Amino acid sequence: MILIDDTLLSTEIFDRRFCCDLKACKGACCVEGESGAPLAPEEIAEVEAAFDVVKDRLKPDSLAVIEREGLHVVDGDGDAVTPIVDGRECVYATFEEDGTAKCAFEQAHLEGKLAWRKPISCHLYPIRLTPLKDLTALNYHQWPICDAALSCGAGLDLSILRFCKDALVRRFGQDWYDAACEAEDQWNAAKRNGNG
Repeated sequence: MILIDDTLLSTEIFDRRFCCDLKACKGACCVEGESGAPLAPEEIAEVEAAFDVVKDRLKPDSLAVIEREGLHVVDGDGDAVTPIVDGRECVYATFEEDGTAKCAFEQAHLEGKLAWRKPISCHLYPIRLTPLKDLTALNYHQWPICDAALSCGAGLDLSILRFCKDALVRRFGQDWYDAACEAEDQWNAAKRNGNG
């Protein structure tokens, strides 16, 4: 683990190669899993504010779940998450003709209709944040649905840290990200010299 400010980074974030391959996975992370996307406390208001912008994009099944359960729910661990449809996809998932799932929030953001992009837990993936007593741990979350992303990242020689740049800057700031990149460079140099 590497300490940067009040965060602990798993060295897998430096070592693993990763780049989403949407053509291969078809956005399976919006569909698979045991519960919806984790929401930070401050994101609940973002979801509420964004709903009117995205509701026309959502499937009837999703709107029915939202009407019944609300814009967010509390999961078995006591965390706020996005609701899911029939134990499957996030209610905020939209689907292309080929079945590819995309985030309604992110689509609206990319079209300039929302300032907020999407839940930070989704934006950071495959990095998962775990609060510790005085620190936040950043770990790589391995999921078989992302095997194609490992191959794609290997082909591009793109580390998880570099792939997640925008999300990490959004969450921790540019100075933190620059320090993380420097730590990654030092880690790689140490490995090349047989010290890693």
